Amino acid sequence: MRVLRQFVHLALSALHILATAASAAFKSRATLQVENLALRHQLGVLRRSVKRPKLTSADRFLWVWLCQVWRDWRSSLVIVKPETVVAWHRKGFRLFWTWKVRHGQPGRPTVPKDVCELIRRMSRDNPLWGAPRIHGELLKLGIDVGETSVGKYMVRRRKPPSQTWRTFLDNHLKTMVSVDFFTVPTIRFQIL
Repeated sequence: MRVLRQFVHLALSALHILATAASAAFKSRATLQVENLALRHQLGVLRRSVKRPKLTSADRFLWVWLCQVWRDWRSSLVIVKPETVVAWHRKGFRLFWTWKVRHGQPGRPTVPKDVCELIRRMSRDNPLWGAPRIHGELLKLGIDVGETSVGKYMVRRRKPPSQTWRTFLDNHLKTMVSVDFFTVPTIRFQIL
């Protein structure tokens, strides 16, 4: 039985090697070179590591680059999981945008004071105008401000207080009482 298992394992290994060789015949030269680079890189990492593979930032950068330029990069990855490479890519993306925000002008440009005053005056003088209308009027005047910024600087009006429960009951008491006592028995003595 044991010999049979070893034979089946050997046959499956040989079949796998043949399938890999056959698929390599259909790959382009550039794809084979990139795959060779990836495998050699992993061998180099394993040679320089004692027990556990230790990857440097350059190694991570190489794998992030490979996952962008090579479609079948997951098939040759052995020393880390593909999810790890994707996580490195996301971390690099976050670091880039963090750096960009810190070294550039973060957020929206500030709205000048005179434009803020104009927005407030327009919303006070025209209480039925909302942010889209004021934004359109500002664009006609040649002032380029976002609609959300217009809504932010508009004058807030207090809404009238809503009706309390007690007021509702006082206003509708007579109709509610008549509804509660109005019943219609049917021929079978069921109540509608």
